[in-house]
Amino acid sequence: MRDVYVNTDVEEVIVARVGWLFTAPFLAVFALVFLAPIGYGVYLSLFDTKLIGGTTFAGAANYAKALSDPQFWSSFGRVALFLAVQVPVMLFLALLLALAIDSGRLHGAAFFRISVFLPYAVPAVVAALMWGFMYGDRFGLVGNLERALHVTLPDLLSPDVVLASIGNIVTWEFVGYNMLILYSALRVVNPSLYEAAEIDGAGQIRIVRVIKLPALRGPLLIATIFSIIGSFQLFNEPSILKTLAPNSISTFYTPNLYAYSLSFSGQQYNYSATIAVVMGVITMVVAYLVQLRGLRRAS
Repeated sequence: MRDVYVNTDVEEVIVARVGWLFTAPFLAVFALVFLAPIGYGVYLSLFDTKLIGGTTFAGAANYAKALSDPQFWSSFGRVALFLAVQVPVMLFLALLLALAIDSGRLHGAAFFRISVFLPYAVPAVVAALMWGFMYGDRFGLVGNLERALHVTLPDLLSPDVVLASIGNIVTWEFVGYNMLILYSALRVVNPSLYEAAEIDGAGQIRIVRVIKLPALRGPLLIATIFSIIGSFQLFNEPSILKTLAPNSISTFYTPNLYAYSLSFSGQQYNYSATIAVVMGVITMVVAYLVQLRGLRRAS
């Protein structure tokens, strides 16, 4: 009997080691591409490098500077406004499209599904360049319309409108991605629920409200969290449009653009890392709070 216990213990140890052996490649890659950059960013944020004096330990001085930096808070307020307006509009459009394609009443549903999703396959840099040239009043679509119709259209790259123009680009890019998430969730709903609802005399509006929308709570929460993270990371679109509208988009237009400018133009690597760490923490906290609220409402 004792030999049986010993053999069992040895087998458990072997199984545990084999399990770690299988997960070791993933853990190594995860540590290399995820944990190591974060750790290095935090390390850089704790020091201050100057041309005269070299590198000195700064402690929390960089973080205190960031929290009192008006340019940082200006860029943060801009992406917060972008998030508050663009994300609900994008998710609402994605929801409408998913419901329309899933309804079975839309002719050519497969064509519309692919057409809506196709912009997501376009690289963000290409999309920003394409829309930027269309926005231009001296070239592209807006300029051609002005000359053809002999009218003066609003300057879509002006300081007052450029944030909405960026929101249009991001919505065009990602509404199909979010639509696919919601549509996939609708496809796994048990068809017997629809049959039972129709037998009870429920119309399409009631089926959407009672069956489809509750089934989409989880996917909508996931799409919302992804969209929040993407909004706080806004970089490609303003960075590309900055070359077309330098007077409308500053070097601190978004936090990521601010960190990029500090690092590559201002050679302030330590403070740039601080901005990145602060934004990472803010993004993580906001995403967690949204997830927590969503889970509470679902329960």
